[in-house]
Amino acid sequence: LQINIFICDTISLIKMQRNVNSKGSYHNLCALAEAGPGAGEPQISKQLKSRLADGTKTSRLIIVANNLPLRAKRSVDNSGWEFEWDEDALIAQAKEGIPSNMEVLYVGSPPVEIAPEEQETVSSLLKRKFSCSPVYLDRDVKDKYYKGCCKQQLWPLFHYVLPVHPTSTRRFDPDLWQGYIKANKTFMEKVVEESATDSDFVWIHDYHLIVLPSFLRKRFNRIRCGIFLHCPFPSSEIFRTFPKREELLRSLLNADLVGFHTFDYARHFLSCCSRMLGLEHETSRGSITLDYYGRSVALKIMPTGIRPQRYLDGFEWDEFRWRRGELAAQFAGKQVLVGVDDMDVFKGIELKLQAFDRFLERHPEWKEKVVLVQITNPPRSSGKDVMEMHSYVTDLARKINERHGTSTSFPMCYLERHVPLHERMAFYSIADCAVVTCTRDGMNLVPYEYVVCRQGPDSDTSSAKEGMLIVSEFVGCSPSLSGAIRVNPWSIEAVADAFHAAIKLPREHRRLRHEKHWKYVSHHTVAYWAQSYVADLVKVTKDHVTMKCYGLGLGLDTFRMVALDANFRRLEERMVHSIFLNSHRRMLFFDYDYVLARFGSESHDSSSLLSSSTLSHQKQASGTGVGSFSLAPSAALLALLSRMSSDPSNAIYLFSGRTKADLTQWFSSVPEVGLVAENGCFYRPIGSKTWIPLAAPHTDLSWMELTKPILQQYVESTDGSCVEVKESALVWDYRDADPDFGSWQAKELLDHLEDVLSNKPVEIVGGSQGFVEIKPQGVSKGQALELLLLGAAAVQGPVSSSSSASSSSSSS
Repeated sequence: LQINIFICDTISLIKMQRNVNSKGSYHNLCALAEAGPGAGEPQISKQLKSRLADGTKTSRLIIVANNLPLRAKRSVDNSGWEFEWDEDALIAQAKEGIPSNMEVLYVGSPPVEIAPEEQETVSSLLKRKFSCSPVYLDRDVKDKYYKGCCKQQLWPLFHYVLPVHPTSTRRFDPDLWQGYIKANKTFMEKVVEESATDSDFVWIHDYHLIVLPSFLRKRFNRIRCGIFLHCPFPSSEIFRTFPKREELLRSLLNADLVGFHTFDYARHFLSCCSRMLGLEHETSRGSITLDYYGRSVALKIMPTGIRPQRYLDGFEWDEFRWRRGELAAQFAGKQVLVGVDDMDVFKGIELKLQAFDRFLERHPEWKEKVVLVQITNPPRSSGKDVMEMHSYVTDLARKINERHGTSTSFPMCYLERHVPLHERMAFYSIADCAVVTCTRDGMNLVPYEYVVCRQGPDSDTSSAKEGMLIVSEFVGCSPSLSGAIRVNPWSIEAVADAFHAAIKLPREHRRLRHEKHWKYVSHHTVAYWAQSYVADLVKVTKDHVTMKCYGLGLGLDTFRMVALDANFRRLEERMVHSIFLNSHRRMLFFDYDYVLARFGSESHDSSSLLSSSTLSHQKQASGTGVGSFSLAPSAALLALLSRMSSDPSNAIYLFSGRTKADLTQWFSSVPEVGLVAENGCFYRPIGSKTWIPLAAPHTDLSWMELTKPILQQYVESTDGSCVEVKESALVWDYRDADPDFGSWQAKELLDHLEDVLSNKPVEIVGGSQGFVEIKPQGVSKGQALELLLLGAAAVQGPVSSSSSASSSSSSS
């Protein structure tokens, strides 16, 4: 028996039967069939080919951020610009952790506005002297991108603020979103210009450039790309409110490595992937991964650090020593609490001051023995809420001093100005406790800076080498500071109690807590963080060179890069077409539920096609199933099947999980099409009205009556689930239930059924696909296919067979 089996997309066979206009997802599938892997990727420019390579550098890392890590000022004669490294910039400090064999190039916006006539000169200077490639944005685009979309829409979203007021500036604005898209495209063009091939590594930073991975993946299918979010990631209930939520989520998944500060942020991201896209994560040896169209997307959970040596070296600065001595004399004999925050609604400054006021009310004996130094940096964004916060905080600071101050001392020292590094270090070094009460913050490095400044260099004998931390539960650094007093900043009483506990704690306890913090901060530096992230990025992308990639979709919400194994062999449509036309007897097998049921949809938008979960069931008159969509075939599909079955050379069979009654009703107009029902339990031969069982004769179905009450119990306790009763099988479908709860219930149901039906001739399948099916042993679509082929060969001799499934597999 010689059988040619072709596993192909339904689209190839459809194209053989009729001419259609390509559009929507149909056009995308045609592109997959006709284009080779990596099609459409840009060619290497002559400029990049001529780039001089350093013999010690074997690879290159392109770090992309909103701003370059530079400082700028006009030259003395005002003839141009002068630049220097910003040593406090995180991405500049991260370079210390990059492997020595990697060349590092920075891509980002310059720190100042550069006139168009100066841009070429500045670009040449920055590239030559600093390995920086500046991105220039038009003023209008930059305002919409940064001040508009980033600060008014994405920043509040990631910090759990919803625009509930109808006139709020945080409401989604399509014009601002387009500015965000245009800016990200400009960054993409600069990266492509600088990137020689897709062998370069690209490390993207923060929420300003979330959609950049998708744009890069379109241009370089095998690009090695990672992104690290320095902001919180909200829960799925918050994230799903954003109108462009799927564009953001899919763009993050088009990176190879997605970094978060804490597990909470990663957990929220995984929840969004599960609820919105149906993606489930896997864990293996401490790593978390998601399979996204054949490509493994890894998650990196690691808080950033600081560069301790930067602060330790500062102890030798004259300005630091002078300011430290001045502050020590000013606050002599007092317990000093210090807070350093930007003027922002998420920093919890007003909550900190309210708690301090409450502490002084409850413990008046400390009024002249304690002082809270609150350093407030200028706001990074403007808005009504920021202005109101500024007015409230300054007024509250004044009232605290009026209420609790004396003629010789005031408990509140409020500094509203930019404080240079040496002065900030001086405040840290003399403070007994640092206080961070942010209501939501991605990381916040103030506690780390405080720990280093309290430790001081070994040569500095005046350093206390002890200290206390009061840290909000809602900041990224909180989990790493196990010796800190963690507080809920919204609880004024709890923060007030924390003030009292911190200043009353014995010195020995302070020293032990400080030692624990110093050990962590001195080891988990920014260089350690960068080294670990880059190492994971290299590990995750090591097999990229062998991948065969196909880009599908056009928009951000539909684009995905399908990655296939190196051994994958693309089915040539011309070959199938040739064999199809030259053969005289053909058997065509189609999966109906997951392939043909989608054919003829009124919508051409791939994002609105019925999902697999929706297509899995229809509303039943008997009430045994729920759902609003039907699997009934479209008129176009029935017409096509009729035309195909009219060819005497074609023998067509449709495979489905539906019941005999459903298939008989739906395909009554095409009697020359064979049907296989209930996933291989029954089949109806071509031209016949009689259904033939494929299961073993006298199959024991007594287990069904035992199982029905159990399934009904889970339906009653799981909203959105249903039971489908078939002639030979039972299905508990939970695809419309809450994803997490449905998955938990499915696992419990599997255990329950395995105990009850352990001695019955049944097979229990599913549990992770949105359903649990109980069916007789030895029944499957594959076995049905084999029986049909053997039967046809025995009666008529060898045939050519083409099988269309919902997913291609060489083993089929």
